Amino acid sequence: MAISLHARAKIPGTAVPHTGSKSARADRVDPTFHLFLFPTLVLFTLAITLPALMGIFFSFTDSIGFGEWSFTGFTNYVALFSDPAVLNSYGFTIGLALVTVILVNIIAFLLAIALTARIRGTVALRAVFVLPMVVSGIIIAFVFNFLFSNSLPAFAESIGFAPLVGSMLSDPNLAWIAISLVTAWQAIPSALLIYIAGVLSIPGDVHEAASLDGASTWAQLRLITLPLISGYVLINLVIGFKNFLNAYDIIFGLTNGGPGTSTRSIAMVIFSGFTSGDYAYQMANATIFFLIALVIALIQVRLTRGKAAF
Repeated sequence: MAISLHARAKIPGTAVPHTGSKSARADRVDPTFHLFLFPTLVLFTLAITLPALMGIFFSFTDSIGFGEWSFTGFTNYVALFSDPAVLNSYGFTIGLALVTVILVNIIAFLLAIALTARIRGTVALRAVFVLPMVVSGIIIAFVFNFLFSNSLPAFAESIGFAPLVGSMLSDPNLAWIAISLVTAWQAIPSALLIYIAGVLSIPGDVHEAASLDGASTWAQLRLITLPLISGYVLINLVIGFKNFLNAYDIIFGLTNGGPGTSTRSIAMVIFSGFTSGDYAYQMANATIFFLIALVIALIQVRLTRGKAAF
């Protein structure tokens, strides 16, 4: 005689078979997820998405940020491509990003190799090297401003090195070098952490086997380490370049865009429009800059997909 499911549930030692599939249960989303997600989406929409859409809308107008306005079509966008100030800011920012990302990755990679070697004190040294990452960029800029304007010229004068007797920050040909060095100093720790993770992910017996085969340290670095952490290198290059395009606080604290306008970044030019009556014009500039950053982000996703996982 068949026993009903209801009856079997009451008999000790018997189990009621599951009628729903595992996939159906897995697809069910916990209501708590929506409870926490909804406020976040609302805040993100109000604080980021809505202002961005409004900015794109006003980029097609002659608005100064308040008061009356009228549509001007693509006038602002056309003017951008013939504006020397805007073009120079793009050239400076892209050049700064390229130089800095190369500098950061070379130094961070070499430090990662040194800090993962089997020597005493590497754990303490790792903590020291990541400290700049937790310091505000504007504070770093003000400290280095003093060093470049006072300490370095005094030291250069004492040893008779004429090129640095004056402040680097007041020389249009040297100011960008100071900015690149300080920006790299702050960015190296984050790249360093990624490289350390990559180097530590390499099995130790790989290098041991190479050593037994007579491979030199340079050969192991070039033929084993670099190929095995290529995904980490690519991630650092793309993310670093994208972040350096947003350079603002360190430039503001060091030169404030000077001497003249030789070190004005894209971000500084865009922000200047909010106080100079060029709101709509700089919103068009910000829209183009957003599209450039979006393209770089898409390239990053494309190139780093499946390369490495942290």
